[in-house]
Amino acid sequence: MANSTRTKVGEIRPSQLLFAFGVGAVIELRHLSTIVMGLDDWDVAHAREIGEERLLAAVRAYLSAPVTTLRLPPQEPPAASMVAEALRPSAPVGIPVAPFPHWMLCPRCRLLTDLRSGLLDLRRDSRHPDRTRYEHGNCNKAIKPTVLPARFLVACERGHLDDFPWLRFVHHDRDDCPGRLRLYEPGIAGEAADVSVHCEECGAHRRMSDAFGEADRAWRPRCRGRWPHLRDYAADGCDQDMRAILLGASNSWFPIVLSALSVPSTTNRLAQLVEEHWALLGKATSLEIIAFLRQTGQLSAFAAYSDEAVWDAIEARRSADAGTAPAATSLRGPEWELFAHPDPSLDTADFRLRPVGAPTAYATLLEQVVLVERLREVRALVGFTRIESPGDFDALGDVPPDRRAPLSRRPPTWLPAVEVRGEGLFIQFAEEAIQAWLGRGDAVEQRKRDFFEAYRGWRFARGLDSPLDQYPGLRYVLLHSFAHALIRQLALACGYAMASLRERIYARPPDADDGPMAGVLLYTAAPDSEGTLGGLVSLGEPLTLQRHVVQALEQAGLCASDPLCADHHPYQQGTTLHGAACYACLFLPETSCERGNKYLDRWVLAGTIAERRAAFFST
Repeated sequence: MANSTRTKVGEIRPSQLLFAFGVGAVIELRHLSTIVMGLDDWDVAHAREIGEERLLAAVRAYLSAPVTTLRLPPQEPPAASMVAEALRPSAPVGIPVAPFPHWMLCPRCRLLTDLRSGLLDLRRDSRHPDRTRYEHGNCNKAIKPTVLPARFLVACERGHLDDFPWLRFVHHDRDDCPGRLRLYEPGIAGEAADVSVHCEECGAHRRMSDAFGEADRAWRPRCRGRWPHLRDYAADGCDQDMRAILLGASNSWFPIVLSALSVPSTTNRLAQLVEEHWALLGKATSLEIIAFLRQTGQLSAFAAYSDEAVWDAIEARRSADAGTAPAATSLRGPEWELFAHPDPSLDTADFRLRPVGAPTAYATLLEQVVLVERLREVRALVGFTRIESPGDFDALGDVPPDRRAPLSRRPPTWLPAVEVRGEGLFIQFAEEAIQAWLGRGDAVEQRKRDFFEAYRGWRFARGLDSPLDQYPGLRYVLLHSFAHALIRQLALACGYAMASLRERIYARPPDADDGPMAGVLLYTAAPDSEGTLGGLVSLGEPLTLQRHVVQALEQAGLCASDPLCADHHPYQQGTTLHGAACYACLFLPETSCERGNKYLDRWVLAGTIAERRAAFFST
């Protein structure tokens, strides 16, 4: 990672750029606080392109932008040695960052000053980049102490972020006094009430507690529309009020990520290989380029095929596209077709299925189980939010465009992405059993109405419209709740942490255009170990899976928070969108759940202490 002067200041993993420290996020280092700059400042010379046409079409549709490629974050070539790195004065490969916030605090004399004031000096350490720091050269309390970033910022719900307005705050919205500021913390708790800022020139002072809580409502300044990661301001300004937040606050950055599984589209092995390597082969314009790629070792996967055969396959692929981008109607449809109708002839190096029988005890409820021995998932960062997370909305499509912060000053032509490989279990429910359960009686009908009213009320409380075609229905609640209950159980035995397991729900009613869907994919995609240890697949054998399903349903039948959890209604003043579910029974980490722990209910699985007769798995 490098700052604007090309000085290396730290390291992060590629996956963190999508889920923790992406574009616009603030990264706190040992002595510095920096913000990841927009895509306009990235050098993509060392950013390898990822091929995934279905996801590329989906991000184009989502952003309405001419995105042409997905790329891995820039990484140094593997040949770079530690000795060469230590001797090199600057690191040309990395993610650009810039210091943020600009206001710094001297821990010795308590001076609060801006980096642009000329009072601070940057000290680089090429051998130990994490020691790069700013020093207060003329401090009257110590010799060149290392300064720290001020831990207060302001942000708004439209994704803008700015330095805390210290001068206006201490002077009660006056800006005519340029005096030096000091920040004092007489208490030891670090609470805002124990922190106060003082002006040496006019003697004005104010406690930081005035920027939080009830006092915050009267103080909030108008947002300036600042995009620090773009070095720009919103063209139309901003009509929102800023809210004070702490440096490193969890609500300062939420990623918006789209993902897709790499699934084969043909039984022709050569065509599959061309599809997998299309990011490279799609740029070939002649047979000579194919020969060059083979000579440079970039076509090792095509060793069994001649240059002419590879070129013919590329031409066939272009002809099939007919100059049009792939349809972005559904990311889940092609995946469902392959899982529901597993075909060994479609297996690839990144996609391998093995169907097994459903557990005997649930043969009438579950259609089949498919062991996903290999899978590849590509995830792309399409934006981010502040204050409100995408989970505060029902789906990613509900995030208003003005709440989605941009990744670049101009419409992006590429997006940062990561590819991870893993394993999983696909469990297909019997459609006849679901239809019979949905029509079982008054209790199920009432639960349908409860969740539908919760859906309408929840969206109304957030100022969202309520299109009926986006309501997932009780079918989704059943599949989602089952996935959560089973993930919690499998995490105890598969060898992966619960946060490393993910879900993909395939739920579609019979009246949909392409027919019904009813299945769940539980999988792991861990970039460090490539997620292919086999621990999850081994639990999908019928007898083993049956034991875990039985235990998961037993655990779901009784919660440590009962009777409060069991009596929870799906709709409570528009604040919730789940039934009998909580962190003690069904909730999962945010990295595991695709809907932010919404549409969950133990009632539909095995029932609760209040009602068990209408559950899907009731005996």
